[in-house]
Amino acid sequence: MRTPIIAGNWKMNNTIAEAIKLIEEIKTNSLNNDVEAVVCVPFTALTDVKRAIGESNIKLGAQNMHWEENGAFTGEISPSMLNEIGIHYCIIGHSERRQYFNETDETVNKKIKSALSHDIKPIVCVGETLEEREANKAEEIVKNQVIKAFEGIDSKDLEKFVIAYEPIWAIGTGKTASSEDANAMCKFIRETIGELYDDKKDIVRIQYGGSVKPGNIKELMEKSDIDGALVGGASLKADDFVKLVNY
Repeated sequence: MRTPIIAGNWKMNNTIAEAIKLIEEIKTNSLNNDVEAVVCVPFTALTDVKRAIGESNIKLGAQNMHWEENGAFTGEISPSMLNEIGIHYCIIGHSERRQYFNETDETVNKKIKSALSHDIKPIVCVGETLEEREANKAEEIVKNQVIKAFEGIDSKDLEKFVIAYEPIWAIGTGKTASSEDANAMCKFIRETIGELYDDKKDIVRIQYGGSVKPGNIKELMEKSDIDGALVGGASLKADDFVKLVNY
């Protein structure tokens, strides 16, 4: 049985003070212990949010990392720096990183390997553009992203992975894939993992992301191959995030 995982991606939002306030508001509520709740916060707030989370069951994640241990990479953050803070997860290959910061399938793969070697669990993002979907290339694009992301990855590490399927046309647009379409792609991703790792396809947790909110989470989570959600805007409001975790 795969543990459901709801991860909030705060993106470039919340000062340290705002971040602490949001965590404190979330903690005043009772969260479903059968669901893994994760907050992926800006680098500047990681240490303070770690402290604010305290003994609660909320897990901490970063939104990006470099694959090198240290060096002349101005503006970057290394996995060992994140390790020292005590994070559990790191989002890797988000479409905004691919679109605005020249992230490639190759750098995604390097970051995944580096994360695993530092006991950081990767949330690996894949997804197609609207143009690619309309050209009936969605499966081809996503399969290629998955294959390249998992290049050189040992099957023993599969249980540490979360894959987030985020159709790029649904991120922050208010548009969302139907629960049937989302599940079909998550199932396709699972089959792709099965092709790469024989009978291990049921180990990996697969999230859907793209305008997920309290109003559509239950329908999504009832589907056979959707194990959770990577949530943007709705994770910035305590009430909404709690409703998502307690779907």
